[in-house]
Amino acid sequence: VQLQASGGGLVQAGGSLRLSCTNSGGSISSYHMGWFRQALGQEREFVSDINWRNGATAYADAVKGRFTISRDNTKNTVYLQMNSLQPEDTAVYYCAADSTPKYSRLEYYTARSYAYWGQGTQVTVSS
Repeated sequence: VQLQASGGGLVQAGGSLRLSCTNSGGSISSYHMGWFRQALGQEREFVSDINWRNGATAYADAVKGRFTISRDNTKNTVYLQMNSLQPEDTAVYYCAADSTPKYSRLEYYTARSYAYWGQGTQVTVSS
């Protein structure tokens, strides 16, 4: 698995960006995929994830209603559509993948549950 994230940039508050994460190492169809972010001086935090089996999604409260995660298994890519961006969304965004079974859905909300990580893409939202 080799994840490559892209799509970050500088945007004004209220604007939109779409992040992409592609597995150049092959298929993502059997991997649970997640997006995390890390602001300067902060811990990495969960943003969103999508289940490989049924496509179920989950979002952090801070982004719910503004961000949408999706996946295209034919392109080995997961997306994060980010709308109504705010300065507090400024962070490095990381995509992650994992294929090991979990006891609870909640485990996917923590970074340590993912074995594979992309390099991160910077998102900066100006006020």
